[in-house]
Amino acid sequence: MVDAHQTFVIVGGGLAGAKAAETLRSEGFTGRVILICDERDHPYERPPLSKGYLLGKEERDSVFVHEPAWYAQAQIELHLGQPAVHLDPEAKTVRLGDGTLIVYDRLLLATGAEPRRLDVPGTGLAGVHHLRRLAHAERLRGVLASLGRDNGHLVIAGAGWIGLEVAAAARTYGAEVTIVEAAPTPLHGVLGPELGGLFADLHREHGVRFHFGARLTEIVGQDGMVLAVRTDDGEEHPAHDVLAAIGAAPRTALADQAGLDLVDRAAGGGIAVDSALRTSDPYIYAAGDVAAAPLSLSGSTPLQDTRLRVEHWANALNGGPAAARAMLGQDVSYDRIPYFFSDQYDVGMEYSGYAPPGSYAQVVCRGDVAKREFIAFWLGADGRLLAGMNVNVWDVVEPIQQLIRSGAPLTPGALADPEVPLAALLP
Repeated sequence: MVDAHQTFVIVGGGLAGAKAAETLRSEGFTGRVILICDERDHPYERPPLSKGYLLGKEERDSVFVHEPAWYAQAQIELHLGQPAVHLDPEAKTVRLGDGTLIVYDRLLLATGAEPRRLDVPGTGLAGVHHLRRLAHAERLRGVLASLGRDNGHLVIAGAGWIGLEVAAAARTYGAEVTIVEAAPTPLHGVLGPELGGLFADLHREHGVRFHFGARLTEIVGQDGMVLAVRTDDGEEHPAHDVLAAIGAAPRTALADQAGLDLVDRAAGGGIAVDSALRTSDPYIYAAGDVAAAPLSLSGSTPLQDTRLRVEHWANALNGGPAAARAMLGQDVSYDRIPYFFSDQYDVGMEYSGYAPPGSYAQVVCRGDVAKREFIAFWLGADGRLLAGMNVNVWDVVEPIQQLIRSGAPLTPGALADPEVPLAALLP
C-alpha cells in the first residue's frame, strides 16, 4: 500500500476527478487527497446539462457526483473556486490562484475542456451563449423557456451533439431554432454522410431549420441585444439568442507550462498519456476530456496507432478510477472502447467505437432505419468492425463492443440480418 503520509492531488473537479478521489479511498489509500476545482460548485456530471436538467426534468441537486457531505466523510480536501495556475514538476508543487502552494507525491490532471469561441463580431452581446458548465445550463434553461413563451428565435452555430441536443430542448420549450453548420450534414465528422442525414430529418420533423455549408460571420445586435446572424454566403437569420456549439478545446495550459508532452492540435490535442494514463512525467497522470490515450482496437487498422481524446461521459466515469489505480501503483491498461449516448426527442442512441470519415469502407444497417429502430455498423476495408450505433434498440452495446474488440472479419449480410444474433458472429 502507498505510504499513508503521501499526498495525491487532483486538478479538476469534474466527473473524472471526483471518481478518481472516490477510487483512491475505496482502494484503501489513507494519505491526503486534495481536489482542486476552479468552479465553486461541487463536482457534477455534464450530460444532464444538455438533456434532463436543461429540459427541466431533473433538479439541480441530481447532477452532482456526490453529496457535499461525502467529501468531508471521505476526508477529501476541497479547494473550490480556486484555479491551479502553475505546475512545477521538479519541485512537485501546484500553485493556486490565491497563492496557496501544494506539494504532491502523485498528481492527476483532469482539467477537462472548454467551449471553442466564435471569432466573429458581436460575440460580446448579452444573448450569446455557450454550454459547458452548470452555470451555463442554468442560464440557458431560463433563456429557452423565455424564447418558447415569446416565440423567440435561437440560432445554433454547430450541428454536433451539443447543438442538436440543445435544439431538441429548445423546440420542446417552443422556441424557433435555426442551426448553421459548415458541413453538409449534422454530425458529419462522427457519423459521416450516410447517417448524418438521419438526424437532419429528425430535427426537421420537429421544426428545426438547417443552413448547411455556411459559417457565421457576424452577430448583429442593438443596445446590447441580439437581432440576427449573418453567414458567409450572404444570408441573414433572425435571432434573439445564439448558442456557440462548435466543439471544445482541451484545457492543456497547465500541462504545457509544465513541459508535459502534448498531442498536436490538428490531431485533436490533449495531454499525451500511455495505456496507464501516465504523462511524460512519471509522477503526473491525466484522465477525462484532456487526456489523449492510445486507441484500443483489435486488428491491423489504419487507426491502430492513433491517440484519441474522448469528450464523453463514459471516458470520465472510467478514466478517473483507472488513473487513480495507476497512481497507487497497480497494473493498469486503460483500453475502454469509446462510447457515448444521446437523447433527442423520442430518439435515443448509443455509439461504440471510432470510425471517422475516411477510415471505413461501408456502413451496414440492421433493422428499420425509416422507423429509427436499427443498428448501424461501420466496417473497415478488411471487414473488421470499427464502430456500431444502436438507435432505439437496447441491450446491444456489449455484443457490439465485443465484436469491435475481437477484430473478427464480418460479412455485411450477416450483420444486416436481424435473425442472426450478434453474439453468434463472435469468433
